[in-house]
Amino acid sequence: MNKVNEILDEIEKVVVGKRNVLKEVMYAILSNGHILFEDNPGLAKTLIARSFAEVIGFEFKRVQFTPDLLPSDITGTFIYDRRSTEFRFIKGPIFTNLLLADEINRAPPKTQAALLEAMQEKQVTVEGETYHLEEPFLVIATQNPIEYEGTYPLPEAQLDRFLVKLSVGYPTYEDEKEILRRRMEWKQDSITLNQVATREDILEMRSEVEEIYIEDDILDYVLRIVRATREHMQVEVGASPRGSIALMKLSRARAYVEGRDYVLPDDIKAVARIALVHRIILKPEPWIRGVRAKDVIEDVLKKLPVPKV
Repeated sequence: MNKVNEILDEIEKVVVGKRNVLKEVMYAILSNGHILFEDNPGLAKTLIARSFAEVIGFEFKRVQFTPDLLPSDITGTFIYDRRSTEFRFIKGPIFTNLLLADEINRAPPKTQAALLEAMQEKQVTVEGETYHLEEPFLVIATQNPIEYEGTYPLPEAQLDRFLVKLSVGYPTYEDEKEILRRRMEWKQDSITLNQVATREDILEMRSEVEEIYIEDDILDYVLRIVRATREHMQVEVGASPRGSIALMKLSRARAYVEGRDYVLPDDIKAVARIALVHRIILKPEPWIRGVRAKDVIEDVLKKLPVPKV
């Protein structure tokens, strides 16, 4: 049995009532993909990222994105060493296992673009020199949906680099009360979590996810969903083939987390929203009327026949 439930149970000591969100983060980690959190402040986005790093033994670094942040502040830069009379490269915070890019849309496009090569190619190029990032490498970025002044919206090309787009949401009344109870019990703002897995465990689980079986009918279902987003009357630009790959990878990860070695249509439906919501551009008229990408995905899932397996 894999260690997924053990990992999630440990994180739930500090993240209350958000098991489904934690599972979605786990799907992305097991699929070797990056995560974009878009939600209001104070909903534990940073806590979730830090807790995962702590529990699975990832080296963790956090960068607060600001308007004056430079690309070299992320990738690193060359400095002159007087002793050796040579320039040497000082690695930036991107050289880690889990990088938290906090409020990514506050930095200008040039700095946002510094992440592109690293997220896609798992390498950094500075002054013509290429430096490979150690596996596993994961970016968790956050952005605030309610503030637009002083922000730089992520271009579609960069949004597409994120495997999933997640939202935590407010806790229920009882969950929020439990948060207060635990804070009183701890007598401090945070506690140290136990490491229950290693980087090697995560790499091994990723290789096991790659062995999850998908029937041809299920692959057809994936393609029909993605193609339906391109043909939907309210959509300007539908999901690309990268969306198809994301949907396939995430469905295998979900099957693995649920303890199966094969994918069901329910796996596809469960991950369709988080895989595709940021890959769809709506026409102006539906957007003005309040239609959102998640509504389109729900409409597509309702209308398409589900394969029988």
